[in-house]
Amino acid sequence: MMRQYELVERVLRYDPKADEALLNRAYVYAMKAHGNQKRASGDPYFSHPLEVAAILTDLKLDDATIVTALLHDVIEDTPVTRAEIDQLFGPEIGHLVDGLTKIRRLDLVSKKAEQAENFRKLLVAISSDIRVLLVKLADRLHNMRTLEHMKPESRQRISEETLDIYAPLAARMGMEKLREELEDHAFRWLHPEAYRAVTAKLAELRKSNEGLVEEIRAALAAKLAEVGIDAEVSGREKKPYAIWRKMANKQISLEQLSDIYAFRVITKSIDDCYRVLGVAHTTWRTVPGRFKDYISTPKQNNYQSIHTTIVGPRHQRVELQIRTRVMHDIAEYGVAAHAIYKDGGLNGHVLARTPGEFEKDSGPYVWLRRLVETLLEGSNSEEFLEHTKLELFQDQVFCFTPKGRLIALPRGATPLDFAYAVHTDIGNAAVGAFVNGRHVPIDTVLRNGDEVEIETAKNHTPPAAWENLVVTGRARSAIRRAARDAVRKQYTELGRRLIASHFERFGEELTDDALKAALPRLGYKSLEDALAAVGRNELAIENVLKAALPDAVESKAPSRPGYRRTRRFGRARGQDGWFNIDRVMSLKFRSGDNEPKAGGLAIRGINSDLPVSFEPGGAVPGDRIVGVMIPGEGIRIFQIHSPRLREYEHEGWIDVTWDVDTDTPQRFPARISVTALNEPGTLAQIAKVIGESGGNIDNVRMVRRASDFTEMRIELEVLDLVHLNHIISGLREKAVVNKVERVFD
Repeated sequence: MMRQYELVERVLRYDPKADEALLNRAYVYAMKAHGNQKRASGDPYFSHPLEVAAILTDLKLDDATIVTALLHDVIEDTPVTRAEIDQLFGPEIGHLVDGLTKIRRLDLVSKKAEQAENFRKLLVAISSDIRVLLVKLADRLHNMRTLEHMKPESRQRISEETLDIYAPLAARMGMEKLREELEDHAFRWLHPEAYRAVTAKLAELRKSNEGLVEEIRAALAAKLAEVGIDAEVSGREKKPYAIWRKMANKQISLEQLSDIYAFRVITKSIDDCYRVLGVAHTTWRTVPGRFKDYISTPKQNNYQSIHTTIVGPRHQRVELQIRTRVMHDIAEYGVAAHAIYKDGGLNGHVLARTPGEFEKDSGPYVWLRRLVETLLEGSNSEEFLEHTKLELFQDQVFCFTPKGRLIALPRGATPLDFAYAVHTDIGNAAVGAFVNGRHVPIDTVLRNGDEVEIETAKNHTPPAAWENLVVTGRARSAIRRAARDAVRKQYTELGRRLIASHFERFGEELTDDALKAALPRLGYKSLEDALAAVGRNELAIENVLKAALPDAVESKAPSRPGYRRTRRFGRARGQDGWFNIDRVMSLKFRSGDNEPKAGGLAIRGINSDLPVSFEPGGAVPGDRIVGVMIPGEGIRIFQIHSPRLREYEHEGWIDVTWDVDTDTPQRFPARISVTALNEPGTLAQIAKVIGESGGNIDNVRMVRRASDFTEMRIELEVLDLVHLNHIISGLREKAVVNKVERVFD
């Protein structure tokens, strides 16, 4: 176990200005707080926070972060309180320790909701101070290094968490070295047979290719020295997990995997990086399609490097990564390296002493802020975790706006993902896309370098089905949210109209102030909540009237003539037969002249601002219609002759009327029964009549078939009753048609 003075010396080596007394005090305090606690290995528990602190010293982090590592378990595992930490070590360290304490154990296997909620807490804590993440990743790394002492089920769970959450999160923060070690430890325990097979095969290759890495390294270094490029060349074998993942993705064996060696060339300047690339490409053959320039186009986590693959000495494929020293350190340590290079110093190790000193505009922080925005807007924790995993696991493509702005997206992303990445409002208003100047479907898969222009429309609401066209969590979350908001808006508008019609019957005008005053009696916090509850049939209008107009309800009946109020359902004789009278709402059939009448809810169609659907038999403008409130669905419209109305004898019926906009005609569903001769060409003649009349066939179903006659049900979309009757008349004129009638079954 590392001694107290050894830890202090490690910090002072890279930060001579570190608070030595603070480090000593934290070491002694944490050791006493954990006392005789033991780890599963039997080692003193204090060895764990000490090793976490040691890992963070390798990242050259500030003294506050090192102290946080020493104290990160004391609040959760000992009687120590946050107030005590604040008093002894200051509120900054108290905040960091508290942020880590709130992140409880994630249980991936059996408690996904709890895991998701704890991950939300993790991201919130990280967004306030990135050092919380650095300590958490170091904590997880040491736990993975000592995982053999845990029970098998614990090893499985912790390894799954590591591959699903922590390793990808480290990658997103640019910490490649830490990510690689986390992945390899998890691979060892999750897939022990595959791990043993890959490592054994690598050992064989290492033996057969003895000296190969040094030979290639020396050849590269010599060639660069010839042209006067001062560069550091190093070679290494790729990690077992990276090799296994590539084998799984490409469905190939290890023998077929040729580029298992990677070489890094570290230069002093960006110009030298491109000079190295020129030397490599003119000296050895290149592998087509294996060149990527992340210097001119950095990854979202600020990773910069040139990648290329060449066929080097011994005809061996090798991957080259060419970068400067600063790029290399940022690639290895990610956000932790930002502190060192914040002021451009390589030797001064300028360390972040406050959360604000970290570079908040760097790529990892932009991604993190967007992720937290999604968290705050999501409807539940599990949905957020799903979106986060989508973001963590995707490789990237780089696309551009018409003005040249770079947008990084996951592979498989569509113009919709692009639109939402630019801004949520643009995504919600998107109706089309141009890629490289060509109009394309909105679900087209984007490629590297595409220029994307989004076509938008005002007052457009993204359909819920769009969720299947996107791959980013940000886009999915926004589409779900827009769909929920649209449905809520519909129910709110329906509730408002229903209440307004009843206020009118009492001779009162509906105002928001009147309803807001009634909210406490109704038990709702906001006006929108109450209106939506009325629209969903969860709150009775009688209760709203009693709360908003208590005097009017008790003193007089409604002023509108023709309104009936009964204590039970009854039957009344109408022009076209018997119909029910709701005990609260009046029911008045309209004359079918397509003009909206005062007092009835105006129905425009399924795309209106009300949650409206039509019964399967359909209804068209000109029909006498009835609205029935269906809980959770909204208003269902029935034609007055529909036999299905009997199923809703005890439901809330609503006074509705047609309100057709002649400038923008809509089509409405109707169903007809056609009995025709069973001979070739009959169906074609029927379809021709409907098509030439401007109707649209949705479905055709044969309900009865004899040797000479066939009866079929045809579901149509028509403009109105006149249009439907014109189609029926046209069908009746055909010699092959024996009978045509409208049906509602």
